Amino acid sequence: MNTFGRLFRITTFGESHGPGIGVVVDGLPGDIPIDLEAVAAALRRRRPGQSEFTSPRKEDDTVEVLSGLYRGRTTGAPLTLWIANRDPRPGEYEELARLYRPSHADYTYQYKYRNPDPRGGGRSSARETAARVAAGAIAEQFLRAQLPQLSILAWTASIGPYCTSYEPVSQEEVERSPVRCPDPELSLSMENYLLHLKEVGDTTGGIIAARVRGLPPGLGEPIYDKLSARLAYAMLSINAAKGFEMGNGFADTLLRGSEHNDQLIRSSEGQIRMATNKAAGVLGGISTGEDLCFRVAFKPIATIRQPQLTVTRQGEPTVLEARGRHDPCPVPRAVPIVEAMTALVLADFLLLARTTHS
Repeated sequence: MNTFGRLFRITTFGESHGPGIGVVVDGLPGDIPIDLEAVAAALRRRRPGQSEFTSPRKEDDTVEVLSGLYRGRTTGAPLTLWIANRDPRPGEYEELARLYRPSHADYTYQYKYRNPDPRGGGRSSARETAARVAAGAIAEQFLRAQLPQLSILAWTASIGPYCTSYEPVSQEEVERSPVRCPDPELSLSMENYLLHLKEVGDTTGGIIAARVRGLPPGLGEPIYDKLSARLAYAMLSINAAKGFEMGNGFADTLLRGSEHNDQLIRSSEGQIRMATNKAAGVLGGISTGEDLCFRVAFKPIATIRQPQLTVTRQGEPTVLEARGRHDPCPVPRAVPIVEAMTALVLADFLLLARTTHS
């Protein structure tokens, strides 16, 4: 599937080393003002070459609008965005046309499609996520037009063995760190660790934490389309994502019900609130109005510059020492991707709520 969402839908297209990538955003209401500079800013946070801790591939990720926008406002027609690939180097991947990278999608794509694009992984490359970030920036603008108090913030909670419990209050605080960890001391340790991994040709994983503030109660559908389930679906569609948890996730299994339950209170403004937020903003798959809190775990990047046993596409044993341009850790550049997928999920649920209750 190349399409995500039901009412607020995106369809991405293009390959890592083809002419470019793009996204069609469908279901976006008309007459919504769109700030293309905000889209560009989101893409700058995801693009390669932004620091010594990311792939050195040089892409400016300039967005061209092909349809759906007139005089800076949406028309109600599909909004189509195109991002040209400026620095493709397909020649660096010729070897991948004859063998499989360990722990990469090369084997499964070949088995399923018989003729996938092997250049940098084609559609399985993280290059595809630039289209998601562009669409997510559109979704966030739509959300803020309807919910001005809404904020979506993600940050690096861990890289390898280095983990922080510190929570930032703004994106500016996150962006001060080249690895997007708001804890200055831990950020430096993470940076040194990634530099070491680059030297030895290895990679690592980590965890991204996210918090959504200002979300109204009532978003989400019961049983099979819960807000928490849709978020998990969205996050696990991101390259290298291997785990998702709401709030404290598996750690909640250590608590008793008396410790975990959120008791209800009436606020000074007369609103019904949760005394705590162990439910992480969702009950029965529907938002409670409290902060939405979750974490996403990412595995190490599969492509490393060390000898690894593998087989050719004919099944003959061989050794691969990969070349090409790759990140030592997926987490720093995945932070804006997590925010984008969150915005897409929430925009979809907001439209669905209006349809359901109209």
